[in-house]
Amino acid sequence: MYVVKSPLTDADLKTVSEALQGALVDLVDLSLVAKQIHWNVVGPRFRSVHLQLDEVVDTARLHSDTVAERASTLGVSPDGRAATVATSSGIGVTPDGWVKDTDAVGALVDALAAVIERMRERVRATGEADPVSQDIFIGITADLEKHHWMFQAENG
Repeated sequence: MYVVKSPLTDADLKTVSEALQGALVDLVDLSLVAKQIHWNVVGPRFRSVHLQLDEVVDTARLHSDTVAERASTLGVSPDGRAATVATSSGIGVTPDGWVKDTDAVGALVDALAAVIERMRERVRATGEADPVSQDIFIGITADLEKHHWMFQAENG
């Protein structure tokens, strides 16, 4: 069932919808990973890392909504369900239990790197198919790279 008709060709819509769905999954998972670690971080830098993790959560949630709404705009039903996220995310395993502040920073550096790599692939894939979606991916990538830099500097 198509409720909204996309202005894109079928081939371009396929490329863009896959990129948007992948980004949605990665962003939802990134927000969950950052929140999980946020609740469990311990150590001398607890407060600063704790607050920095919430910034990542806010960024991921904001951009996941933008990505989902872009998909809807193009007539593609976004899927952010837990089962979909669990089976499709590019982020590795999140530590369980208490997480030492330095390990928390390392986990976020790794999670952000994984999402950034996949986001850059989406930037390349959507360039000709849909520059509007590509622009969204470029903005997301810039924000995630800033977080990546800041977390790397934590353990510098």
